[in-house]
Amino acid sequence: MRNLLSAFLLLAAPLAAHAAPDDVPLTPGQFEAYVMGQTLTYSAASGPYGAEEYLHDHRVRWSYLDGTCQDGRWYAAGDEICFVYELIPDPQCWRFYLRGERLMARFENDPGATELYETSHRSEPLICPGPRVGT
Repeated sequence: MRNLLSAFLLLAAPLAAHAAPDDVPLTPGQFEAYVMGQTLTYSAASGPYGAEEYLHDHRVRWSYLDGTCQDGRWYAAGDEICFVYELIPDPQCWRFYLRGERLMARFENDPGATELYETSHRSEPLICPGPRVGT
């Protein structure tokens, strides 16, 4: 019985960490206060994902860490924060949670698809030299 319980706990622990039923999404005001004037780098379970610079008037600048950036904006839709970008006009909606002192973001267009975790938080802007610099 003890081995069965131990096996269950080992299997259930990752699910409990993922589900976090007591999580409450940040309000738009809390999100804005946290990100304003900052550049956050995000990772997924598979590794580095991208970085976003949060500017005034809900403007943002996103990069997949390839040197190319896209300008966009964010807006509140209930407890979701939605983003639209120059090259991605369809809203990309997320819920943001504070886990300790870092953000966790869950993609709400496909909740099973992506969770991102803040890995760094700085006040310097993104560096966006663009593709094929020097060619």
